[in-house]
Amino acid sequence: MEPLAVLKSREKSSVTRLTRSSKIFKTIIKAIQDKKGDDIISLDLRKIPEAAADFFVVCQASSTTQVKAIADAVEDAVKKQCGEAPYKHEGRQALQWVLIDYVNIVVHIMHPEARKFYKLEEMWSDAVSQMHE
Repeated sequence: MEPLAVLKSREKSSVTRLTRSSKIFKTIIKAIQDKKGDDIISLDLRKIPEAAADFFVVCQASSTTQVKAIADAVEDAVKKQCGEAPYKHEGRQALQWVLIDYVNIVVHIMHPEARKFYKLEEMWSDAVSQMHE
């Protein structure tokens, strides 16, 4: 369990609010597209009080190799272009669902079966969603 101070530091601030035109957002989408991620969707969670982030970016990859390649590409691009390291990442062992947490934006790279099973888009259906080609 995380100490209360760490959780408090994750609270949203109106000063750090992101938009779809923010550099980190665009960098993440482009990194996913460059590695041929499928069904890329962003969920705008800014108007949902319970949400832990401003945005979720969800995509899928057809193999564990591609899941890893997309995760690596996202982390590398964000580090080089935005100078940001993830607060946390999870799922790099099984490569069925890799989560990369940049605090205000969380990236979910999922194998198709995991995406069907967890249905993140349905869980956050009250969020404004946008597809990215």
